[in-house]
Amino acid sequence: MSNKLRISLIAVAVMMSSSAMSALPQGYPADYQKIVDAATKEGKVVVYSTTDTKAAGPLIQGFEATYPGIKVEYNDMNSTELYNRYISEQAAGGTSGDVVWSSSMDTALKLATDYAQEYKSPEQGQLPKWAVWKDKAYGTTYEPVVFIYNKRLIAAGDVPDSHAALAKLISSQTEKFNKKVTTYDIEKSGLGFMLSVQDFKADPNYFKTLADVAKGGLAVQSSTGTMMERVSSGENLIGFNILGSYAEARAKTDPSLGISYPKDYTLVLSRVSFISQESKNSNAAKLWLDYVLSEKGQSILANQADIPSIRNDIEGKNDIDGMTKMLGTALKPIPVDETLLEYLQQKKRLDYIKQWRAAAQK
Repeated sequence: MSNKLRISLIAVAVMMSSSAMSALPQGYPADYQKIVDAATKEGKVVVYSTTDTKAAGPLIQGFEATYPGIKVEYNDMNSTELYNRYISEQAAGGTSGDVVWSSSMDTALKLATDYAQEYKSPEQGQLPKWAVWKDKAYGTTYEPVVFIYNKRLIAAGDVPDSHAALAKLISSQTEKFNKKVTTYDIEKSGLGFMLSVQDFKADPNYFKTLADVAKGGLAVQSSTGTMMERVSSGENLIGFNILGSYAEARAKTDPSLGISYPKDYTLVLSRVSFISQESKNSNAAKLWLDYVLSEKGQSILANQADIPSIRNDIEGKNDIDGMTKMLGTALKPIPVDETLLEYLQQKKRLDYIKQWRAAAQK
């Protein structure tokens, strides 16, 4: 090997090394560089997620720009598909997601209970205590659950600002709202089931409220996108238990879509993420999780993807501080803990669905 070639190779190695070093986040432990180096050798991270690819796009781009040697293989699924696919792959012992990132908090925590790798993120101190479970599962967002309505067809004075007001509006005009009220199909949507259970825990009169809301007849769906489309078109007039992040993003370009934040209580969902115990790219998975939780990643979520941040130090109003200023004590964050698992027991789940169906079909 000539001296000129040797010098060139050394220069390239130094450039690559300094590039990797520059990716080291400020304030992280010195030995974090080992994770960066190992992750670069792995070359990719496989993410199983319920977050729409379009919404996650800026985050993926930001991560790949920060760690140019690592590609994100992003798999966007609904919550039930994600759960079933991941369980099957774990049982078969084959290739699976390195990271799970799901809006269905209960099924995500169930997976974490059985399959999560313990990892204490350097970003943990910036998160609320209720958002971290045993250094394994992390809440990553702060998303109020809202009502949506068609602004052309619902008068401003009729827009409900509480669950009781929603029930009163629909039960007093059943003909107008006949099959025009949409929400999740809790039998097909893991997210819909979880939100319904949280409503039940927050509202002592939940099933009576649900029965009144259902007097016009419910049009149940398995995705937020479908519900927003139907309300926007006027096929449905109003929807409840809708992810506010997706609704706010759509409302920016859709003049027909209105949003109401219930003042009696507003559930707050936090997408749960964990690293798989059997991750094939566990170092890259650590980088991804830390990036999602970092100020940079959270700023992208809040200000580019319209998904509110779990932190309180993000520029703009789309973080915990901004939401608290807007909604105050009405906010009811759903904690990332074992209480999420209660209604996943088969008998309890089936009994709950039966009770929900009885109220929803009145």
